[in-house]
Amino acid sequence: MKLNRILFAALIASITGSSITSCSESFLDENLTTQYSTDRFKTQEGLDELVTGAYQKLKFKFNYIWGIQCYNMGVDEFTDANNVIPAWNHYSQDLNSSENAANQPIWDNYYGLVEPANILIQNIPQYYNQSSPTYNTRLGEAHFLRAYAYFELVKQFGGVPLKLVPSTSAETYFTRNSAEEIYTQVIADFGEAYRLLPDKGESIGRINKYAAAHFLAKAHLFRASELYSDWNSNYVASDLDAVIQYGSEVVDAHPLCSDYVELWDYEQPNGANEKVSEVILAAQFSNDESTWGRYGNQMHLYYPAVYQGNDIGGCKRDISGGREFSYVSATEYTMQVFDRVNDSRFWKSFITCYGANETKSAPTWTAEDMPYAPAGVKEGDKRFSGGELGMKYIVNDPGDNRYEKYPNAPAYTVLKDGKMCNTYTYVRYFKGQEHSWNINEKTGNYYDIIPHKRSVALSKFRDGYRVSIASQFGTRDAIIARSADDVLMVAEAYIRKGEANYDKAVEWMNKLRERAGYKTGEDRSKNVDGGQAYKNNPYCKDNGGGFSSDGAIFSSENTYYESNNIGTTTESTKSSMHLNSVNDVYNSVVDNPIYQALGCTTNAQKMLCFLLDERTRELCGESLRWYDLARTKTLEARWNAFNDGATRGVGKFDAAKHYYRPIPQTFLNSITNANGVSLSDDEKQAMQNPGY
Repeated sequence: MKLNRILFAALIASITGSSITSCSESFLDENLTTQYSTDRFKTQEGLDELVTGAYQKLKFKFNYIWGIQCYNMGVDEFTDANNVIPAWNHYSQDLNSSENAANQPIWDNYYGLVEPANILIQNIPQYYNQSSPTYNTRLGEAHFLRAYAYFELVKQFGGVPLKLVPSTSAETYFTRNSAEEIYTQVIADFGEAYRLLPDKGESIGRINKYAAAHFLAKAHLFRASELYSDWNSNYVASDLDAVIQYGSEVVDAHPLCSDYVELWDYEQPNGANEKVSEVILAAQFSNDESTWGRYGNQMHLYYPAVYQGNDIGGCKRDISGGREFSYVSATEYTMQVFDRVNDSRFWKSFITCYGANETKSAPTWTAEDMPYAPAGVKEGDKRFSGGELGMKYIVNDPGDNRYEKYPNAPAYTVLKDGKMCNTYTYVRYFKGQEHSWNINEKTGNYYDIIPHKRSVALSKFRDGYRVSIASQFGTRDAIIARSADDVLMVAEAYIRKGEANYDKAVEWMNKLRERAGYKTGEDRSKNVDGGQAYKNNPYCKDNGGGFSSDGAIFSSENTYYESNNIGTTTESTKSSMHLNSVNDVYNSVVDNPIYQALGCTTNAQKMLCFLLDERTRELCGESLRWYDLARTKTLEARWNAFNDGATRGVGKFDAAKHYYRPIPQTFLNSITNANGVSLSDDEKQAMQNPGY
């Protein structure tokens, strides 16, 4: 049984020490049906409720737009799209301590998790039956939740105030602990959780021993990274050994799915897709409206390209296609980093085909089109009808001479081998165009519109089980941790241990690369993602994808064969994906242009670059990228090389400040010094991160 049904009643009571009330202004508010005092947390039942309620905080990354602002904007994988957010993507001057769209909620959410965790750690030994079979589990969950909160805070802000006991009254005096002190506490708490938690959670969504092991590995890896090189030298060797130890344990306990698509093959809430062995921990969502709260899972809103509008006939918004808020668009780096012939992960992560769901608005062949029209069509015929393919993206490479712009026509009208495509067609490279990392140079017709409305859209979070076309509430669980990440963490640890260990790193990366190859007999033209859930959605019954009986936006096709310009084949590509030695890393045809763009010349530089590229290939869009680039201090170089924010003139990455987020001004304005006096401007500045 999922955890969502338990109301989060206890949390605010734990913070305020008073009866619970509801206020529409706070993002922490829930619909509360009962009032409790903090005495409730001196009972076993109340402590059980507090633990369960605290799980709500694990949904934060997936609840609202801060989930992409903080974790997947201002990186190499994505730039901003139809909805522009310059502060977070372009590092504009608006990214400051007063900017409260994301950094304030991060601060509030995770300190809002620290308080109940502290109550639990203090009260469970006093008020929980120590002979209960759940005693160790509850205490382990509490240590995990506190560690998780501080881990998120230190990654965003660096050193922060470390508070390890519950509040009994309002507190206003705080000092900042160092990042080193925070990591020491985080690792200690995750270690205690690892010791106390069972191998298997009590129910789906509950934290287990291997979730603690996963984050232990991650915390050790972060502490050993370049971001902390001014103080971490005494930890690096033991940290890397710990990454290998804990990461290996996780992979053994949570085997990888046999097919990458199993992770995203979402058909209905609580289905088989949400129970695969690779997932270690997921935030729990469902189609039960009583569990949604104010946000629900909204990740499905932010990655889609705009697939309908005044310029796109035959394609109207429906449930299967998603409500395309379209905040981020994949960069040229993300298109280029995949071997799109042999690596199935690209085609199992991105949408390239859209169905038509409204015949009456579909375009027709005009008199002007006839010289370019395919054989057999006549003036006035529909170029496509509902239920047919309405729009497609061609992910080709420079040197492909098949495609040209159709003169004096909208951007989506394209000639292929001199004939006009019947569908709306978006092409990465037209005839004669050379490769460019800078999408502002408008190669092909993906990026003719800035902001970027049209792009090859990430489909990992697509959700065809929403309750209406306009609904923002997603129903599918959101993966917080999966063992593929552990595979890559172990590989990185071996890379960091030095060249003598590179063979071991290659061995671990091959676990994912071999999985990524196509199996013998596999249909490479097939698309599978969460959009297909509309087929099981009662709101779409006998109604296409939820809009009309003409069809659905979701398409089970992709453009694999057309994009790659190859004939149909069902041969395995696993051997092509396999790395035979470290030389395959150094001489990678796919990665060498990236090495050159970033100035990677040494073996060590190429190995780490390849590892980060592999993290994109495996984990693209999964709320990890900003952290990965920040901790390795590659964020500046990769943002400048691959994100168009570097060339739009809106902002500039400042290495002296942008590896951390600004501490919210509201916090600085609310606290006092040791004398109980509001902080002076100088004291606020001393408390703030450099540069803000």
